[in-house]
Amino acid sequence: MKMAQEEQKQEPQKEQKRDKKQEEKKSGVSFSHAVPARVEEIVGRTGTRGEAIQVRCKILDGRDQNKIIRRNVKGPVQLKDTLMLRETEIEARPLTKAGKGSI
Repeated sequence: MKMAQEEQKQEPQKEQKRDKKQEEKKSGVSFSHAVPARVEEIVGRTGTRGEAIQVRCKILDGRDQNKIIRRNVKGPVQLKDTLMLRETEIEARPLTKAGKGSI
């Protein structure tokens, strides 16, 4: 009889330990798959207020390895920086020479 009661007490403790382990796994940081690309050229600023910088970068790994694509980057960037791209298929539109107020 005492053995049965002890076993019942141990079962909830095991379940609590399992729940804690699952919570620890959920709280861990998980990153999405990304492909490295190196900045080869800074083309210029873009956006309505110039908040983004258009760059040409070379894909270093993955399916599109050695392909050079044009991307818009928000924040400070310089030559030889490494960008981590979530996708490599979509390319930014090229900047036009037209300035503000031109037709």
